[in-house]
Amino acid sequence: MQHRIVVLGAGYTGAIAAGRLAKRLRREDVAITLVNAESDFVERVRMHQLAVGQQLRPRSLAEMFAGTGVEVRLGKVTGVDVDRRTVAVTDPDHPGEDRELEYDTLVYALGSAWNHQGVPGTVEHAHEIAGRPGALRLRERLAGLDAGESVVVVGGGLTGLEAATEIAEARPDLDVSLAARGGLGDWLSPKGRRHLRKVFGSLGITAYENAAVTEVAADHVATADGATVPAAVTLWTAGFAVHPIARATTLNVTDTGQIVVDGTMRSVSHPDVYAVGDAAMAAGPGDKPLRMSCASGTPTAWQAADSIAARLTGGKLPNAPLRYFNQCISLGRREGLIQYVTADDRAVGAALTGRFAAVYKELVCKAAAWGVANPTLGVPARRRAVTRAEVRPAAV
Repeated sequence: MQHRIVVLGAGYTGAIAAGRLAKRLRREDVAITLVNAESDFVERVRMHQLAVGQQLRPRSLAEMFAGTGVEVRLGKVTGVDVDRRTVAVTDPDHPGEDRELEYDTLVYALGSAWNHQGVPGTVEHAHEIAGRPGALRLRERLAGLDAGESVVVVGGGLTGLEAATEIAEARPDLDVSLAARGGLGDWLSPKGRRHLRKVFGSLGITAYENAAVTEVAADHVATADGATVPAAVTLWTAGFAVHPIARATTLNVTDTGQIVVDGTMRSVSHPDVYAVGDAAMAAGPGDKPLRMSCASGTPTAWQAADSIAARLTGGKLPNAPLRYFNQCISLGRREGLIQYVTADDRAVGAALTGRFAAVYKELVCKAAAWGVANPTLGVPARRRAVTRAEVRPAAV
């Protein structure tokens, strides 16, 4: 009987994990199913580009995995029973009906969505670009704005910086501002902060620093210090929240709903479940939790796939370190910032800026998409026979 591996989510991490497993295990020994709500792979790191009207190359999951042995199932995951080892998935051909998939090994890669943090008015009035639907809604709204109208980006992290600069460059007729809880780019090196302020100045972006937003209204945002900032459009980028399904299971999860895993991305409570990317609470250097990002998510997908393959084939478990090298920030199409960091993600003095950094970031984005289609990074497939199945008896 084939060992059934079900991968939930076909973002960067889920797609890489599924593809890498197909390269590691013999097809006659395993049945790999990749479940995703959309038919295309979404380059999430480019959602700010989509929001301003740029066209992104469509990447069909069916075409991407054709001939690999991975079966792509379209549908939204509605539930996971880790004790019965089943997953409930909507049936796109029969709305309102769910299909049940059984698994021997589960890779949970449902990722994250925007985190409105319970701030009043955010759900009703703010836009988000954590996924394609939100980016398309924002694109339509921005296209309807007249010259001189205001856009406020809330959140001074990487997503906020990229969104604010992309909008300001694409629509120089708009009044773009960014509200950050701390200082503008306060985690960057001095060189990085100087360049960021230079780009903000050249694009005419107003930075409201140390300005925690406490309310979002239809035409403005309010900050903790009592200020009111006009906003025809508010874009909320202040953090991400993981998919809620894991919290509803008996998996060991954190207060944020992330699945607690060991160094091989295996659940500490359920050995037949692996979690990758934003869904996992994984530790990096110094036992510091990895932040939600493509930079940390991709290595967790490699780690999980190689660990599953090793355990099923009697091979050696991988011991690759999960660490950071740099933070790549696009600041529009013509400017960028590559901030080099320590292994545990603290900025060092070195940074690349300007046009070269923009090209660097574009190459990183292209490489990330290439890595999804080439999960072993061009190394020939080495499929091995499954010699043992590490599964628990199903609950009666």
